[in-house]
Amino acid sequence: MPKEIERKFLVANDGWRAQARAGKRLRQAYLAATDAAAIRVRIADDAVAFLTIKSATPGMSRDEFEYEIPVADAEAMLAMRVGEIIEKVRYAIPCEDGDLTVDVFSGANAGLVMAEIELASEDVVPALPDWIGDEITRDRRFYNANLAEHPFGSWATDAR
Repeated sequence: MPKEIERKFLVANDGWRAQARAGKRLRQAYLAATDAAAIRVRIADDAVAFLTIKSATPGMSRDEFEYEIPVADAEAMLAMRVGEIIEKVRYAIPCEDGDLTVDVFSGANAGLVMAEIELASEDVVPALPDWIGDEITRDRRFYNANLAEHPFGSWATDAR
């Protein structure tokens, strides 16, 4: 069974930009989100699309099934979404311990910048750069499925 093991963090400053590779524009939406799983459709750079099913288990490890689908089908599925379309640009950053990405959100989630690192196992303690801020791995408010229904832009200032 495919597993995704990742940790999530807020980004403290723009120090990551000097090392970032070209960004990839992502649009994604949730077709369903329950206590057991979330079903997401994602379009990258208007060129490739995926349907993803993720378990809703809180924490670092979750089951993840991802399938490439035609972009036209994904565009049609966006209309069946629950909540807002998540819009962001994803940047890849070289890292010795895993794939480090920075997501800069726009649209209803403008102002939110998160970093994720995918790990080979939960036991890996990655060496993190100084621009990484607070860890939010277990904070469900920052799950994209939640951001679709409760966008960052609608949060009270003290909750951000």
